[in-house]
Amino acid sequence: QVQLVESEGGLVQAGDSLSLSCAASGRTFSGGAMGWFRQSPGKEREFVAAISWNDGSTYYADSEEGRFTISKDNAKNMVYLQINSLRPEDTAVYYCAHTPIEYGSSWSWDYDYWGQGTQVTVSS
Repeated sequence: QVQLVESEGGLVQAGDSLSLSCAASGRTFSGGAMGWFRQSPGKEREFVAAISWNDGSTYYADSEEGRFTISKDNAKNMVYLQINSLRPEDTAVYYCAHTPIEYGSSWSWDYDYWGQGTQVTVSS
């Protein structure tokens, strides 16, 4: 059984930076990729970034404008998402997920395991 657990997000100020982590347990992923998605109230879940487990190739949503950085630590089975210059519109529940697709995917249906999500609220 695979478990993905995100770190606690919390309430931050606009302009701050925040780092989220995702711990994978239950198995060691030998391939595929890990992704971060987010969902704001009343909106569809949207892709943020993905990283390949094997070679670390990264893939970002076009809209992220370089404020997001995804990284990983294979030895610890951890994935991270650094968010800089936070804006109120970044307020959302952030999810990490695994996909067997080697370089990730922007489509949520390509992901087979999901974390429970963590709330990030950005105040202006």
